[in-house]
Amino acid sequence: MNVFVAGATGRVGQFLIDKLVKKGHFVYAGARSELEIKISEQVQPVHLDLHEDVAHLAKLLKDSKAVYFVAGSRGKDLLQTDLFGAVKLMQAAEQEGIGRFIQLSSLHALVPENWSESLTDYNIAKYFSDSWLENNTDLDYTILQPGMLKEQPGTGLMTTEIDKRSENSIEDVAEVLAELLERSNTYKKVILMGSGTIPINEALAKL
Repeated sequence: MNVFVAGATGRVGQFLIDKLVKKGHFVYAGARSELEIKISEQVQPVHLDLHEDVAHLAKLLKDSKAVYFVAGSRGKDLLQTDLFGAVKLMQAAEQEGIGRFIQLSSLHALVPENWSESLTDYNIAKYFSDSWLENNTDLDYTILQPGMLKEQPGTGLMTTEIDKRSENSIEDVAEVLAELLERSNTYKKVILMGSGTIPINEALAKL
C-alpha cells in the first residue's frame, strides 16, 4: 500500500517508516526537513509545510491510500501544526478520496479532567484535532492516544485500559501505529495505549 506519513523526521515517524517498509508498504515521507530522509525504493521524501493550504497539501498525497499524522511542533507551533495542520491534512485526504487516516494523539486528550497541567496547551490542540476527526469527517480514522513517550527499547506489549497516567516506548507506539493500518476493527475508534503485559497483536485484535 502507498502510505503518506506526516512528521517523518520525528521520533515516532522514523520508527514508523521503518516498520511500514518492513511490512512491504511504500512511504511518502513528509517533513519540513525532507533532505534528512534517506531515499530508497520504498521511501520517497516529500517537502511538507503544514502552514500551506488544503489544496497544496492535497497535491502532496499523490496516490496514497492512507495517511498518518504523527507530526508535532514540540510546543513551538501548537495551533498551526498540531491542531490546524492536522485538520487541513484530514481535509486534504477527503478531497483526494483517501479514506484511511491514523492520528497520533495524547493520552486522555478528549477527557480534559484527566489532563496533566504541564501539558495543557498541547492537550487542547489534540482535543480539538481529535474532535474534528471524530465529528467533522467521514474518514475511516483511528486515533491512538499513548501515554508519555520514552526513548527506551520496545517490549512488544501494551494495554488499552488506563485510568490516569502511563508511559510507552516510542518503538512500541510506532509498532502499534503500523499494525493499525489494515485493521478494520479499529476504524472509527479512539485507542488508549500504555505499557502493559498483552502482546500488541493480541490487544489490537480484541478491540
